[in-house]
Amino acid sequence: MGMTFDYAKLVMDNEFAYMIKHVVKGIDVDDATLAVDVIRQVGPGGEFVSHEHTYQHFKESQSRSVLIDRRMPEDWVALGSVDMLTKANDVAIDLYDHYKPIPLSCDVQKKLREIVNQAEKHYNVRLSVE
Repeated sequence: MGMTFDYAKLVMDNEFAYMIKHVVKGIDVDDATLAVDVIRQVGPGGEFVSHEHTYQHFKESQSRSVLIDRRMPEDWVALGSVDMLTKANDVAIDLYDHYKPIPLSCDVQKKLREIVNQAEKHYNVRLSVE
């Protein structure tokens, strides 16, 4: 009946959805992102990684991952070879232990209750316990 649920998988799916949304939103193409002036300034064969422009813009262009380790393999091994599933499980446990949801407003709670009541009436079932 599909009664099992993997919280680590949910954490991974959340990260994948974030990355997909990041890609789907597209890439801004304008003077700032093209950095034509910086390219002219640095010149052929120049180095852009330490340039202030790169620092100001790289966070916007690359999706940030909590679970995916982008280090070189030897560095990953030296730091314990923690895989994505283990990280996702740790995040899920931390969320379970510490997350405090923001309560829904009374208006939203009331609207949700109306929707559930309508569904219960329509399907002649009891979906929730009050």
